[in-house]
Amino acid sequence: MEITRHFVDVGSRRVHYRRAGKGPPLLMAHQSPRSSAEYEPLMREWSKHFTCIAPDTPGFGQSDPLAIEEPTIDDFADAMLAFLDAIGVRRTGAYGFHSGGIILVTALRKQSQRFSALAIGGYAIWTPEEMAVFGQSYLPPFRPSAYGEHLTWLWNRILEQTWFFPWFDVRPSMRLRMAHDDPARVDAVIREMLDSGDAYRAGYGAVLRAERDIPPVGTSVPPLLITAYDGDPLQAHIDRLGEMPSGWEARKVSTPAAHQASSLEFLMQHPAPAVERIAEARDEGFRRVTVDGFDGLIHWRGTPGGEGVALHGPGRALELLNGQPSFAIDLPGHGLSDGWSGPAPTKWQAWREVVTAIAGDVPVNSEPAPRGDPAQLFPNLAPDRFGAYLTRAWSIVRARHLFDPWYEASPATAIDFDPAVLEPERLAREHRALLRASAARELATAMQSQGGR
Repeated sequence: MEITRHFVDVGSRRVHYRRAGKGPPLLMAHQSPRSSAEYEPLMREWSKHFTCIAPDTPGFGQSDPLAIEEPTIDDFADAMLAFLDAIGVRRTGAYGFHSGGIILVTALRKQSQRFSALAIGGYAIWTPEEMAVFGQSYLPPFRPSAYGEHLTWLWNRILEQTWFFPWFDVRPSMRLRMAHDDPARVDAVIREMLDSGDAYRAGYGAVLRAERDIPPVGTSVPPLLITAYDGDPLQAHIDRLGEMPSGWEARKVSTPAAHQASSLEFLMQHPAPAVERIAEARDEGFRRVTVDGFDGLIHWRGTPGGEGVALHGPGRALELLNGQPSFAIDLPGHGLSDGWSGPAPTKWQAWREVVTAIAGDVPVNSEPAPRGDPAQLFPNLAPDRFGAYLTRAWSIVRARHLFDPWYEASPATAIDFDPAVLEPERLAREHRALLRASAARELATAMQSQGGR
C-alpha cells in the first residue's frame, strides 16, 4: 500500500504527516525522539484496514515545534487535537507507542468524543525517584559544536540506549535485553535527532514530566488497550497502572509482534466513521513521479509559475537555497525526496525528466555544479559501526567553505568566506542535507557534463 506525505498548517505551525490506506481513520502517534517515519512498516500492514494518519509531533521530524518555552503534556495533547481539526477528522481510532501513547491518553482525557478506541504500547508510571534521575541527566542540551563534537556524543548515546536504561546508567543491573550494534538502526534515530535538534528536549521532557493521566473508575470513556512486550522497559509499569475505567485493559505480551497483533485486533473492533477528505497545504507537499529509473515522491515547495523551477546543487536541498524562490524541488536522492529506483544516473537528461514531470517544461534556475572530482567531492557516507561517517560529513561541509575543491587544502585553493558561514547552526543544516544526499556524486557528474547545470 502506498504511503503518501503531506503538510498542513495548524495555526501558525506547519505539520508534516504520512497517510496510507482507505476506510476508518486511525491516528498514529510516534514515540520520542522519533518521527512518523518509524511507522512506515506498520502503516503498510494496517492500511489494509484503516486510513492510517501519522503526524510528526511538534518539534520532531518535519513538524514545527511549539512556540512554548517548556511545553507540558497537555500542550502536546492540544497540538494533536488541533491537528485533527486542521485535517478535518472529527473522530478517529488511535495508536501510540510509549510517549506517543501518553500524548494520546491525555488527548482522550481532554476530548474523549474524538476517539473511538485507543491501543498503546506501554504506559509509563514513573516513581518520584525515577523522575528525579531523568530530570538530572536524561535530556542534556543538544546543540551543534564548531568541529562536530556533538556528533560523537550523539552516536554513542543513541547506540547505548539499547544497551542500558536509562542510557547513562551503565551499571550491569541496568542492561537491556534488546542490545544491538546495527549501524542502520542507529542511523535512523540519529537522523531524526538531527532534525529535532535541541527541540527534542521539549517533547521528550513533557512526556517524562507527565503524571498518571488515567481517568477515574466510572468515567465514561472510549475503550483502551495497553500492552507491553518482554524486554520493553515499560512492561514492569503494567503493574503500576492501578484501577482503570470500564473497557480499559492492560496486559503483558511476549513479543513486539504480539503487541502489534493485539493492538490491531482491538482497534478493528472499534472503528471510527470513515472520512471523505483529509486536508493538506497547497504550497508544499510531495508528488509521485514515475519516469525511467525513478518511481517515488518528490518534495516541492512554492507555486509553479513563469519564473521556472529552482534547483539546489549536489549534496544540498531546497531548504538551503538563497532567498525564497517561487517554486523549488528536492531532486531525487536529496532533501526529503525519495531516491532513484536503481543506480542514480550520471546524465543530466534523466534528472531533467524528473524536473519536467513535476514542473513542466519550464526554465531551470540551478545552483552551479561544484568543481572537482565527484568521487572525491562526495565520498561514501554510509553508516558505520562507530559513527565516523557523521564527523566525516561535518568536516566536509566545513572545509568546502574554505577551499575549492574542499579536498585540496592549500593556499592555491583557498577561497574568500564570511565567518558567518561557519556558525554551527548553519553547518548543521548543510550537514543534514549532505547525509541525505544519496545521489550527490551522480548529480555532480551529470551537472558537470552539462557545463554547470
